[in-house]
Amino acid sequence: MILRPRQARLVERTLAALETHGNTLAIAPTGAGKTVMLSAVAGALLAAQPDAKACILAHRDELTEQNRTTFARVNPDIPTSVFNATEKSWSGRATFAMVQTLARGYSLPKLDLLIIDEAHHAAADSYRRIIDTTLAHNPQAKVLGVTATPVRGDGKALGEVFSNIADQITLRELIASGHLVPPRTFVIDVGAQKKLTRVRRTAVDFDMEAVSRIMNTAPITQAVIQHWWDKAKDRPTLIFCSTIAHAEDVCQAFCDAGIAAVLIHGELSAAERKKRLADYESGQCQVAVNVAVLTEGYDYTPTACIVLLRPSSHPSTLIQMVGRGLRPVDSVEYPGVVKTDCIVLDFGTATLMHGALEQTPQLEGRPHGSGEAPTKTCPSCEATVPLSCRTCPACGKRLGPDDFRADFNMSEIDVVGRSHFAWCDLFGDDAALMASGFMAWSGVFCLEGRWYAVGGGNHWTPRLLAVGDRTVCLAQADDWLNAHEPVQSAHKTRHWIDAPPTQKQLRYLLPVFQRDAHMTRYQASTRLSFQFNKEAIQRLVFSASEANGKETEQEVA
Repeated sequence: MILRPRQARLVERTLAALETHGNTLAIAPTGAGKTVMLSAVAGALLAAQPDAKACILAHRDELTEQNRTTFARVNPDIPTSVFNATEKSWSGRATFAMVQTLARGYSLPKLDLLIIDEAHHAAADSYRRIIDTTLAHNPQAKVLGVTATPVRGDGKALGEVFSNIADQITLRELIASGHLVPPRTFVIDVGAQKKLTRVRRTAVDFDMEAVSRIMNTAPITQAVIQHWWDKAKDRPTLIFCSTIAHAEDVCQAFCDAGIAAVLIHGELSAAERKKRLADYESGQCQVAVNVAVLTEGYDYTPTACIVLLRPSSHPSTLIQMVGRGLRPVDSVEYPGVVKTDCIVLDFGTATLMHGALEQTPQLEGRPHGSGEAPTKTCPSCEATVPLSCRTCPACGKRLGPDDFRADFNMSEIDVVGRSHFAWCDLFGDDAALMASGFMAWSGVFCLEGRWYAVGGGNHWTPRLLAVGDRTVCLAQADDWLNAHEPVQSAHKTRHWIDAPPTQKQLRYLLPVFQRDAHMTRYQASTRLSFQFNKEAIQRLVFSASEANGKETEQEVA
């Protein structure tokens, strides 16, 4: 497996910071490949010290299992073990442990590396006991924290655990590189915003019972349904509510309007939650209404609309909620599903309060309400004004909530230029590009304005990887090569980059390719991969295009 260039840079910086400081924090949002990177860091340190032992700490069983599976892909030769409520073993060189289990007082072996997943929890007492015990056994042990949201909602200082930040991958980077889709955020005032600004904060968040009294009214819910119908009626949707009673009423209102919806909340049994989520993920229900259950760690990638019916006193909560809709779709897992962006409908004050979906790390902590006031850009004159402004002081344009749409403005990253592999423009028209390694190949193809990514190889039948924008498809195609090629493959393109094609290659190449007088051996090899798989590629692309066309016709009808 090969890391993306940006992943490799974070790993390099993290290793350097651990060597210098003994601890560090790495920040990587949804879609960055956080588990891949922490696995690479652990693998590098364990490889350098044959007798070393590492522990990767998480707070949910799903994360423990996910981390262990990914670690094995990145480090197939390093034995692992699990220490949780049902299995208690330190036999592996890397042990994946549950914080709740270790915090009960179980003895720890001497560790050389402690990695804390979702490290914004690291300042909590349970985590601190484990960290302190680790350092008591081995003062030279290194402590790494990895998180998507570095600022704790309670303002407690992560600097009590981490003295420095190794690196931060931002949402903007991931959207620009095609590893996340962009959010299109609409802030809509349904007559509740002024009242919401007067709701008091508790130690944890806003008083959600008070929020429910404001938001849980029939007129507001009907307005929410109407705006959703106008902007996102064809999209799988997650709705975040304030209380269970609020969520029950919203869910019932959607069902009464003929829109299949399912209710998810923390008082349901695990089996019932799983069943209801299955109804949503199977498409039996288009809308999932939840209360504080799907905020963190839930990823159903076809989700393409997020509805916020509650405010958030912490930017991290807003980022987590919106992040549930930003992952691109895996077209192998979800054939025929096209996703190019995520619509966010904010009927509260979260976007107005926090602004951008980025966090500035603050290891020293902060009191509630501190920090710079957020701003927005006037759509008329592009002046930067306070987020609370309703009239632009520069040009006088009215900036009502219904007029405010927050989008990510950025330039596209050159995914091809940053790839480990050389990409070959098959026909010289930038509509069909392919790259190949020792084991696998991938390509992106444009048909009637829509891009399609296809991957295959020695042991893999050609398959559709993604459908959508060029950048997203290139990112998925490049990730296919990174996932299926050994590290040495990245150098194959460099070795062949200037060598002329062999006579055998020229003998098999189609005439349209033979006419390229400047063709290299690598380009010839890639074009042969295209020829040998042309029928399968065409079948996949045309089939996906036809499926997308039918969906479009149904929408129009």
